[in-house]
Amino acid sequence: MGHAKHDYPLDRDQVSDLLEAHGILPTQQRVDIAYVLFQRAQHLAAEQVLASVNAYYGHVSKATVYNTLGLFVRKGLLREVLIEPGRTFYDSNTRDHHHVYDVETGELEDIPASSVAIQADSSIVDGAEVEGMDLVIRIRRHGEAAGG
Repeated sequence: MGHAKHDYPLDRDQVSDLLEAHGILPTQQRVDIAYVLFQRAQHLAAEQVLASVNAYYGHVSKATVYNTLGLFVRKGLLREVLIEPGRTFYDSNTRDHHHVYDVETGELEDIPASSVAIQADSSIVDGAEVEGMDLVIRIRRHGEAAGG
């Protein structure tokens, strides 16, 4: 998949280098946002990114966060994981993998791509090839762990 593969955490200089390597001008706000995202492989909603950046680095607008997240997705630095309309996570792990989403707790976890076998028929669309697949498996736990 040609996406960024890097170790965590990244310091601010490494974040700046990563942005430049992906053709992104490393402005202060972009570095602040990327620094929050690339401390570890994690799934964050835009609101969580906004709150973290504003708590630690000063004011950044909601529009700037959304625009920057969109830019990072387009440039291959982040994966966008759409759970349902209005519920999107940004995943700092761009390696090939899928997700399990717990509908009760709202937690999103990585699972290796190798743990799920999906066969994509090359004839799905004539003249096109499968670039990648994003699978979200929704679960609801039963028993004592379920809402009690």
